[in-house]
Amino acid sequence: MKIAFIGLGNMGTPMATNLVGAGHEVVVFDLVESAMAALEKEGARRAETAEAACAEAEVVISMLPAGVHVRGLYLGADSQGLLDSLDHRPLIIDASTISPDDARIVGEAAAERGLTYLDAPVSGGIGGAKAGTLTFIVGGDEAGFEQAKPVLECMGRNIFHAGRIGDGQVAKICNNMLLGILMSGTAEALALGVKNGLDPAVLSEIMKQSSGGNWALNVYNPWPGVMEGSAASRDYQGGFLTDLMAKDLGLAWELALKTRAGVPMGSQARNLFALHSAQGNGGLDFSSIQKLYRAGEDDA
Repeated sequence: MKIAFIGLGNMGTPMATNLVGAGHEVVVFDLVESAMAALEKEGARRAETAEAACAEAEVVISMLPAGVHVRGLYLGADSQGLLDSLDHRPLIIDASTISPDDARIVGEAAAERGLTYLDAPVSGGIGGAKAGTLTFIVGGDEAGFEQAKPVLECMGRNIFHAGRIGDGQVAKICNNMLLGILMSGTAEALALGVKNGLDPAVLSEIMKQSSGGNWALNVYNPWPGVMEGSAASRDYQGGFLTDLMAKDLGLAWELALKTRAGVPMGSQARNLFALHSAQGNGGLDFSSIQKLYRAGEDDA
């Protein structure tokens, strides 16, 4: 298929690369020149604008940092965005994590123009993006979901239909709120054990095989040196940035406020990641929240 891919960040680059590897004709656009150059080496073509990338596309995929970028791309600053140039009616899949309201605003604008739009945020991190094992959580109509599945399966292993447009975002926000809670709790438990003389690797193994086992501990251990290949063992470089986790926890808080849902643990996690970011760690992987619990240590 002819696919336009817009947004070549830490997640978008490997996702687009997997589409090229699956034999699709991929045209990419990003504001960062080096990102497009890297995809060219993988076999994609670059475009000078988002509109040019989508000119012949059967499917348009976007992977952008926040709702303001998604609205700006599709709607434009003065209602003259990408949607107005898609007269050939490609399927639109936005894989960004944004607020449900932003997804619905763009989805409604697409429907007014006779376009099919899906919100399809992902879970699985950079490792999953590279391996093609992401989870896609899709909101939109059933026909659009079925049309999108063969494309999404080139980048992911688990493809879920959450419901209406925006429901994919709700499910992703709930997932990331839980992840933020688990990561901050795991870091807290590890710090407590180490400050009382335990080896972090031994404690991690004990908890992994006990009732405290969870994804953050079992797969993405936040203590440096415990898990080979983890972000923690490479100075928290790459991965899912602290600033992005703080953003997603903010989305969860806003959603809870709107629906009067109680999220005391989610709110605490939001505060912790916001503090961690404010201390200059926003560009580090989110597992670097471990540093917050090691303040004052010589090796923190």
